[in-house]
Amino acid sequence: MPDRMVLSALEPSGEGQYRPAPDGEAVYRKCQNYVEHGVCNWMIEAADPEPLCLACRLNNVIPDLSNPESGALWADVEIAKRRLLYSLCRLHLPIVPKSEDPEGGLAFDIKADDDSQRVLTGHNEGLITLNLAEADPVAREQMRVAMRERYRTLLGHFRHEVGHYYWERLIRNTELLEPFRALFGDEQIDYSQALQRHYQNGANASFSDSYITPYAAAHPWEDWAETFAHYLHVIDTLDTAHHFGFTSDVPRNVTPSDVRDFDLLMREWLDLTVALNALNRSMGLPDVYPFAISPTVREKLQFVHRCIAPNAKPKAQPASVPKSAPTPSTTSTVQQQSARLS
Repeated sequence: MPDRMVLSALEPSGEGQYRPAPDGEAVYRKCQNYVEHGVCNWMIEAADPEPLCLACRLNNVIPDLSNPESGALWADVEIAKRRLLYSLCRLHLPIVPKSEDPEGGLAFDIKADDDSQRVLTGHNEGLITLNLAEADPVAREQMRVAMRERYRTLLGHFRHEVGHYYWERLIRNTELLEPFRALFGDEQIDYSQALQRHYQNGANASFSDSYITPYAAAHPWEDWAETFAHYLHVIDTLDTAHHFGFTSDVPRNVTPSDVRDFDLLMREWLDLTVALNALNRSMGLPDVYPFAISPTVREKLQFVHRCIAPNAKPKAQPASVPKSAPTPSTTSTVQQQSARLS
C-alpha cells in the first residue's frame, strides 16, 4: 500500500475491494496491471479514480504483450521499477507522472528490439527508456562479461537513469550547481565528445581513486548518475539489513533512509559489506559488493546525501514536483548501457 509504505496481507471485502489483514479499516482495490496482467502488487485507495497505481501510471510505453516471453520479461522489469520507486518514496524524493507534468514529470518506456530499431537504454528530459532484453538474465550476464563489468542488474539500470532525472530536479539551476561542479566537474563540457573519448580510451587505471565505476569517469553527468545509483544501492540495502537486525548503531525505531548522520551510514555500510562478502566467499560465490569507496568517492556520496536530506519529511509519501522549463537530455548509447552501475 504505497500511500502507507506498508506491505500487508489483504482480505476481500466485496466488489473487488480489499482491507488490510487482519482488522484494517481502509479500503483498497488492485492496480489494473495487477488484475489484468499479474505484473504489479501495489494497491490503490478505493476512492482514487485512477485505474493504475503510482508505479504503473509512470509507464509511457510497455512491451507487446501478444508475445508471452515479453510478458514474463516485463514482469521482472516492473519488479525492479517498483523497488526503485519504493526507495525514492522512502527518501521522500518528488515523483509525478509525465502524463500530469509533461515538462517536469517522470515516465518509462519499456521497449524491445525489433527489425526496425535497436532500443537504447537511457534518459531524456524525464523519459527513461529500458531495453526489455536487460530482463533476460542470460543476455544480461553475457553483456556483463563481454564488457568486463563487475555488476549489472535491472535495478541498477533504473537507479542510474533516474539519477539523471534527479540531477535536473535537485541540481540544475539551484545553489547546489557550483558545489556540484567543484566536486564532479563542469557538466558543460561536450557530452558526446566526452563519451567518444571514454569509449576510445577507457577509464584511467587509477579511476577508483576518484570514481565508483569506470563509466563514472566519462562525464560529470555520468559520475553523478553512477554515484546517485550507488547511494540508492547503499541506503536500500541498509534499510533491508536494519529490518533483519543486521545494523548495530541505527536505532530500531529509525530506518537508515531517514538517518541524517552520513558518517554513521558509512560505518554501518562498511561493516555490512565486509560481512556480506565473507558470507559469499564461504559459499564459493563472487563478492556481493565488488566496489571500493575511496575518500573522493565517499565525498561524492556525501554530496548526494546532502542533496537528498532536505527532502526528509515526518512521514514518507510520494510528492509532486513543480513545473519547470525543459532540460538538457542525457541519452545513453548501446555502449553506455554496458559500463554503468547496473
